[in-house]
Amino acid sequence: MIPTKPPVLNPDRFFVGGEWVKPSSNAVVDIIDSATEELYYSVAEAQAADMDRAVAAAKKAFDEGPWPRMTHAERADFMYAFSREVAARTDVLGDIWPRESGVLARVAGPSIVRAASVFEYYAGFAADYAFEELAVPSDGAGYGLLVREPVGVVGAIIPWNAPLSLAAYKLAPAWIAGCTTVLKASPEAPGAAYILAEAAEAVEMPPGVLNVITADREVSERLVRDPRIDKVAFTGSTAAGRRIASICGERIARFTLELGGKSAAVILDDADLVQAAKTIAGAECLLSGQVCASLTRLIVPRRRHDEFAEILAETFSQVKVGDPFDPATQMGPLAMARQRDRVEGYIAKGVEEGAQLVTGGGRPKHLDRGYYIEPTVFANVDNSWTIAQEEIFGPVLSVIAADDEQQAVRIANDSIYGLNASVFTTSSDRARRVAAQLRSGTVGHNSFRTEMEIGFGGFKQSGYGREGGRDGILPYLESKTVVLENPPSR
Repeated sequence: MIPTKPPVLNPDRFFVGGEWVKPSSNAVVDIIDSATEELYYSVAEAQAADMDRAVAAAKKAFDEGPWPRMTHAERADFMYAFSREVAARTDVLGDIWPRESGVLARVAGPSIVRAASVFEYYAGFAADYAFEELAVPSDGAGYGLLVREPVGVVGAIIPWNAPLSLAAYKLAPAWIAGCTTVLKASPEAPGAAYILAEAAEAVEMPPGVLNVITADREVSERLVRDPRIDKVAFTGSTAAGRRIASICGERIARFTLELGGKSAAVILDDADLVQAAKTIAGAECLLSGQVCASLTRLIVPRRRHDEFAEILAETFSQVKVGDPFDPATQMGPLAMARQRDRVEGYIAKGVEEGAQLVTGGGRPKHLDRGYYIEPTVFANVDNSWTIAQEEIFGPVLSVIAADDEQQAVRIANDSIYGLNASVFTTSSDRARRVAAQLRSGTVGHNSFRTEMEIGFGGFKQSGYGREGGRDGILPYLESKTVVLENPPSR
């Protein structure tokens, strides 16, 4: 049932300069419930003047406000409080995310708590991160310092599939570094960004440290082009990432990009096929395949191809698709009509190119409303075909045969992407050897793995830079060399 009131407190406003401000126009964006196709709520849609106002507020906060001049410990105190406020809103966030993006409600709750803890995690670096360290000048004279200072004003652009977590891994390192931020929410899924603004208001974060605005592509480009934005942090499609990189390159702005993937699971000849199928199918269900790091190219020894395709099809076809709030549901809907149309188009392309459709391929017959698609498996896929090369962003898996381990690695690397991968084998030594050959930002063993506290990002066209872990702070810092005649008094 669709709620009778919006899940956010100020859907008709933007959060700018520490206040909920009226938009410059009456334009709104309608948010549609992915499971029912009914109107969930509406929010204000930013125009050029609104974006300019948000950037100006962040710039003023950086140039004149207290945030960059606080100690790291003082900023950390705000972040600890902020983390608690976000966690306290788990219930409302747990209602928003499934309706906007189709994630399972039972998955949403724990994921929201983890996302809230990201702010606490980065606040912890106030105690021991090397924001300033001694450095000996080359001539041995004087007193040298290597100082890491905030890069400035950050434009954080997040997508619709997992907005809370992806915002957290941009805002938290930026804030502990001392940056101010403009968070640009996706027009398909703005709810999490609004809740973050409510949390910032609750902890009385200094005005302009967080500014939240919802905008579509044209207005979003103003954020990227604005010379007052010192760094852009983006998660989204590779096509959009190319555009952002080219714009930032024109003005030598800093940027990090977490982009698309077409990730490979290399299944070696000693792998447990039943367990591999169960693991891969299970991971694909959590957000209906709408995950950039999904393992969607499954490379298996040729002599075991048919066996694995059959096991995978049997496993995937048994997945219960339905209401994301039903505890028995194993896979919810796609986020929107446009996304379902996209996935259906790729399925049709796979059939056209000659792939063997072994399960799925259409809309579930028992669901006449909602953006649902059946879990789909293609076998006998050639790695050069469209469904093996382009990111589908839905629950569509391709089984690809390889003659031996060396060819499997070559097939895995034969992609413009390099975000994630996994090696399925009983031997850790074999897994490590193959992992060393895979051109991928993350490689798991016998599982779908992303480890944000170690670091996440891609090779090749899957991105630029890393998010998460200690290294996740570096893109929000500029290094400054200071050489004094004598040590300062403090």
